[in-house]
Amino acid sequence: MSIEIPSVALSTPSAARSAPNPAPAQPKPAQPSTHGSEDTVRLTAAQQVYQLYNHGQKISQIASALSLSVAEVINYLNLTNGGR
Repeated sequence: MSIEIPSVALSTPSAARSAPNPAPAQPKPAQPSTHGSEDTVRLTAAQQVYQLYNHGQKISQIASALSLSVAEVINYLNLTNGGR
């Protein structure tokens, strides 16, 4: 996020009388980043599985949410008994 502060030109009284008043500066619209957002993190499927599991979601819910099979979710979590 950036904040733009317009600069203020300081002038002497004699210069102010001879120069016309400039138009007020228009704020520039924010430019979208072409390289992605600095505060965006991409998680692997395994990381997403761990995060959802640690937040209490059931394995079947995680599998559905991430379009994975239940077996894949169990494999990511290294569970042998099926977990929750």
